[in-house]
Amino acid sequence: MRLVAKFCAMLVGGLVLVLAAAGWLQVHRDLVLFERDTALDQEATARVLRSALEAVAETGGIERAQRVVELANRRQHRVTLRWVPLDELPPAVAGRLRAEERARLLGGHPVRTVAGDEPPGDRRFTYTPIPASRGGMHAAVELSEPLEQQRAAIRRTELNVIAVTMLSAAACALMTLALGVWLVGRPMQALAARAQGIGAGDLTSRLGLRRRDEVGMLARALDRMAGQLLAARERVAVETEARIETLEQLRHADRLRTVGQLASGVAHELGTPLNVVAARAKMLATAAPDTVARTAAIIQQQAERMTAIIRQLLDFSRRRRSALSVADLGALATRSVELLRSLPAARRARVAVRAPDEPVEALVDRHQVQQVLTNLVVNALQAMPDGGSVEIDVERRRARPPAGHGGPPGEWACVTVRDHGGGIPQEHVSRIFEPFFTTKDVGEGTGLGLAVAWDIVSEHRGWIDVESEVGLGSTFRVYLPLAHGASAGAAIPA
Repeated sequence: MRLVAKFCAMLVGGLVLVLAAAGWLQVHRDLVLFERDTALDQEATARVLRSALEAVAETGGIERAQRVVELANRRQHRVTLRWVPLDELPPAVAGRLRAEERARLLGGHPVRTVAGDEPPGDRRFTYTPIPASRGGMHAAVELSEPLEQQRAAIRRTELNVIAVTMLSAAACALMTLALGVWLVGRPMQALAARAQGIGAGDLTSRLGLRRRDEVGMLARALDRMAGQLLAARERVAVETEARIETLEQLRHADRLRTVGQLASGVAHELGTPLNVVAARAKMLATAAPDTVARTAAIIQQQAERMTAIIRQLLDFSRRRRSALSVADLGALATRSVELLRSLPAARRARVAVRAPDEPVEALVDRHQVQQVLTNLVVNALQAMPDGGSVEIDVERRRARPPAGHGGPPGEWACVTVRDHGGGIPQEHVSRIFEPFFTTKDVGEGTGLGLAVAWDIVSEHRGWIDVESEVGLGSTFRVYLPLAHGASAGAAIPA
């Protein structure tokens, strides 16, 4: 309701100013009219007295004219008449008149003045000169009238103006408040509540203000905006679901690509135990009873070895929902190297994992982080066609997140994958995480491995740093949040 109060205050303030100005003009006009009427009355009375006193002075002398003034004064109640000799002015009259007024009076001109030196207050004085019989001005008649009635009339006018102004302001304030609350206050409260509801996520409610003014237009605009936001939210939800499904498909495709690369190595890995199983099976046919148990144990051992290889490959290629749990990154790195153990041998390379005795635990999805490490190791092996070593270091590392990631410096779980291959040119470093960007030969890669790794690490609220120099190799550091307060192995839905 503050808008209504402000509107009411401005309107009432303007009305009060207008009424005050009109009242001041009315008081000023009444004062001018009253003074003019009083002056005219005194002038008319003075002219009549002058004519009468001149006639009396000519016939009966000055003394008779003075007695006429005294007699006339006894019969007056409001106007006071007094004979004033001009040859020697009384001190009160002399102090009341200025020098130019005394000169005018001696020159035969009437003089008007207002003074307050006699009770009961201000009085208006008019001095009318009476010519002497031999010429010159012998005396003057003083007419004085109190200004109490004038002051009272002015005060009544002022009080009337103040009362009218206050009543008008009060009536205007009440009408403005009532209309403001009805036309502005309540609709604005409804609009504010609706805006807060939209901000809180309520996009289904509607105001339904059936008004044809600006408030109604704003209400309809809010309703339309809520409908558009609801449609946009539903569209974003559908698009987000589609994006998540696409990302999962890309990740699965990347896993299948790695599985394809591992197929020949797995076949080679399975060849040796299969030959052992076949040979031992032939031996069983002709073996002596004392060697049967030992041969069966060897067959069982090789079968379990083949089963483990196939299970690792199937677990890696299978699609599954994301679930966060506390995992030891050193163990994940070791498991990833075991999965890829056929690739280093084929490329005359070796992969070494270095991890501290104390587990470096992070809150991650085990299978997704294993996919990240697998992609980085495969890239490192492909960067060394003539063989070499790939080093994987697992540690706690203090680092500052990059500008786009945000956050203060702190301690992170870090997995470093370092190769000694040909390195990456600097103009390509900024693009290696773009989907389908690759500098490898045809058949070596699709450009999805690093993009999928970046996406997975970002979803884990981490980041990947890259250092590379042509001819010396590349270093990829994966930073992941450390696990705090969660028990190892406890699964948390992502």
